[in-house]
Amino acid sequence: MALAASLDFFTMTIPNRLTIAFAVLFFPAAYFAGLAPAEIGMHVAAGAAVLVVSFAFFAFGWIGGGDAKFVAAVALWLGWSNLLEYALLFSLLGGALTLVILSVRRYPLPFMLTRADWAVRLHDSKTGIPYGIALAVAGFMVYPTTAWMDAFVR
Repeated sequence: MALAASLDFFTMTIPNRLTIAFAVLFFPAAYFAGLAPAEIGMHVAAGAAVLVVSFAFFAFGWIGGGDAKFVAAVALWLGWSNLLEYALLFSLLGGALTLVILSVRRYPLPFMLTRADWAVRLHDSKTGIPYGIALAVAGFMVYPTTAWMDAFVR
């Protein structure tokens, strides 16, 4: 998640390969954690439901495609039990991030950052908000309360 957040910050993209790897790694982790097939199915259902909703948000232009896929991969890991808490956190963090970036964009970019492509891109009002940062931070905040902690940290 940290890699997705940093890539989104510096490049305004979350690569498909990263999201796919994140999603695929759920299955061996679920096996080693001892999740029953029905539990795995519920996690897949949560990820699929979030994918449908997030792609609707993408279609309306509210979030980027990489964010839509990444949030679904995170939902796959969290399942239904932690999804509401996660959604609330990433919504609040994403809103705060958006307000901060929009506020910073009102002022000229400091000269020392004008040669940094990532800073110019982030400062450009025509680009979106790197929402993957909020998605990742919310994931890190929710993770300690998940069943994964019980399964792997005993």
